[in-house]
Order: sequence, then structure tokens, then C-alpha cells
Amino acid sequence: MPDYAILYEWLMFAVRWLHVITAIAWIGSSFYFIALDLGLRKTPSLPPLAHGEEWQVHGGGFYHIQKYLVAPEFLPEHLTWFKWESYWTWLSGFMLLALIYYVGADIYLIDRNVLDLVQWQAILLSMASIVLGWVLYDSLCKSPIGNSTTGLMLVLFAILVAMSWLYTQLFTGRAAMLHMGAFTATIMAANVAMIIIPNQKIVVADLKAGKVPDAKYGKIAKQRSLHNNYLTLPVIFFMLSSHYPLAFATQWNWIIASLIFLVGVVIRHYFNTRHARKGNPHWTWAVAAILFIIIAWLSSGPKLVGSAGEEVASRAAESFLGAEHFAAASLAVQTRCAMCHTAEPVWPGIYEPPKNVILDSDIAIANHAKDIAMQAGYTHAMPPGNVTEMTKEERALLVEWFREGSGQ
Repeated sequence: MPDYAILYEWLMFAVRWLHVITAIAWIGSSFYFIALDLGLRKTPSLPPLAHGEEWQVHGGGFYHIQKYLVAPEFLPEHLTWFKWESYWTWLSGFMLLALIYYVGADIYLIDRNVLDLVQWQAILLSMASIVLGWVLYDSLCKSPIGNSTTGLMLVLFAILVAMSWLYTQLFTGRAAMLHMGAFTATIMAANVAMIIIPNQKIVVADLKAGKVPDAKYGKIAKQRSLHNNYLTLPVIFFMLSSHYPLAFATQWNWIIASLIFLVGVVIRHYFNTRHARKGNPHWTWAVAAILFIIIAWLSSGPKLVGSAGEEVASRAAESFLGAEHFAAASLAVQTRCAMCHTAEPVWPGIYEPPKNVILDSDIAIANHAKDIAMQAGYTHAMPPGNVTEMTKEERALLVEWFREGSGQ
């Protein structure tokens, strides 16, 4: 009989790998084209209808690139479309969200100390909020506010701050931070799928039909592409945040999430200004550093209770609490793991429970049964370097307990 826990872990690894690969491809192409667009120059030798050109050198060769705001009189048979990178980044990200936060909603998504939800309610709220983000953003862009770049960005920032706070009132701290990434990434991917690519296809179709394409389609696509450019760095932060309790598990986590957007904006402003050959705004790095210091200071405030709360067993934990080998497994965990995985770690050099996982009670241990089995049973990842000398028999016991509780 196959060990489904192992297969499930490898499935998550494969999807995460896909997500990282496609995200690198999408972010790389996005950054490149923004830098290229900002660096275009008008020269006397430009062909008719050309907006600008750029000469670049890479990989032992020279590249001569020209941009047309509408389209050239002659359109080549082959066009390279940059879209699948964004599509697959979003699809793989949503698959990860489902595999981790939806399948494991009782422990990763729901915090009954925050809001007592059943699994389907939490999942529905998650999906609805992500869709709501795109609807709000797209409506703003198409409204009169969309004609003002500054006004639009200020209103969008207000929405992002509101969502940062709202997510902390619905889900665990870890899920709240992750959902800010999903909320923002959905706006970015939908910009590509719903606006940028369709607008480009309209231009191509008009050109092939012998019509003069309307320049507004290119203008709209450029605006959305610029928004994506400024939102990219915060999304990367949110992708990484689940590994750092100081980001997601403190009282002011929603303010931290809000400030991260400002850090991303000023850093992108620096590079965009440089690429446009408009100077070196070094002040942006000072602002980013000050904001990051404020974030670090905010993280020193009161810590939030981990996951579903230490006094409340998740609905999925009951079978692990009642398993035959639970008492022995609990003793092994509290003997070998709880010196670090506690609210106030006693191991030298450890000041916060790693990943905010607290394992100093039976309920907490049952809540994290799968993580314990994977980290210290099936593998020897924990304790690090086996510093607490967990035995082979104890590791086998943890696996046996997990199999009992999960019905394998």
C-alpha cells in the first residue's frame, strides 16, 4: 500500500518547484521589458511608426530592439507572446494554496481564536476575497480615478491596507500574509489575461484586417504592466513570509504587510528612474531602510498564538489525540522538540519558536501531527543536527502514531 503522506509531500514539492520556476520566468520578463521600455530612445534613423529603439549586448551578441506603439506596417508571421509565465505562476500558486491551506484548513487557514469557521466557510471566504480584489482593482482602473496615476495608486494602497487588516480578522497570521500575496498576484495575473493580452490581440487583428489600430489599447496595457511592475516585490515578500513568524505572527502583522508595499514601490522607483536615465534617486534606499527598521520594530511587539490556538484542538486532531501511541509520541516530542518549539524557547540562541510552531502541549502536538511526522519521523530534518539525540525508535514511533491517526 503506498504511503500517501509521502506522495502528498512530493506533490506539494513538485507544485512549489513549478511555482518558483514560472515565477522567476514571469518576474524576469516583466523586469526586463519595463527596463527596456524606459530605456528606449528616439533616433533620426527610426522607421516610420517606430516609437523608440535600444541597442543591447548579451551572451556574446548584439541586439537591436525597436518598439511600435501601434504596430509596423508589416507584421511578421511569428510573434512571441509573453503570457504563459504569468498564467502558470498563478495556476501553480493557487494549486499550492489549495494543497496547503485548503486541504489543511483546520491548522493552516482557520484560527478559532480569531474566527470560528468550518472548513468550507474558510475556503469560500478565501476564494471570494481573491476574486473581490480583481473586481475592485479593475473597476477602479476603468473609473475616472484610473485617469490619475497618483490617485489610482493611493486608492489601491488604501484597499491593500484594508485587506491586510481584514485577513487578520478572518484567518491565521500565516494565512493572512499569504493571502495578501494571492490577492495581489491575482490582480497581476488577471491584468495579463484580461487586459494586456486581449488588447494586444485586438491590435494584431486590426492590423491583419488592414485597419489602423487604436493607440488606446497599448496605453491601457502599459498602465497595467506598470502596476504589475510595482506590485512584484511585495508579492515575493509574501511568498517568503510563511517561513518567518516575525512577519506573520505578531500583533502588527497587518501593518507590516502594508508597509511592505511601500518598500517595494520605492525600490522599484529607484530602478525605474535609473533605467529611464533620469538620475540616481539614492534617497529611495534610505526610505526603504527606514521602513524596514520600522517593520523590524513592529515585529518586536506581542506575539500571536500559533495556528489554531494551543487550548483548541483542530477538528482533524481528534484522531491523533485518541491514537494508541499518542502518549508515547507526545512524550518524545516534548522531550526532544519542546525546548525550542515553545512560547519562550530555552535552547541557547533560539529566541522565537521556529515557524511559530509551538509543541508544549498535547493539543498542540496533535494539531501538528503531520508536520511532526514529516520533519522528525519520515525524515531526520528535525531536530537540527539531531542536537537533542532523538533515537531511531522514537522516530519510528512518530511515524506509527501518525499512521494510526490518519488511518493509513
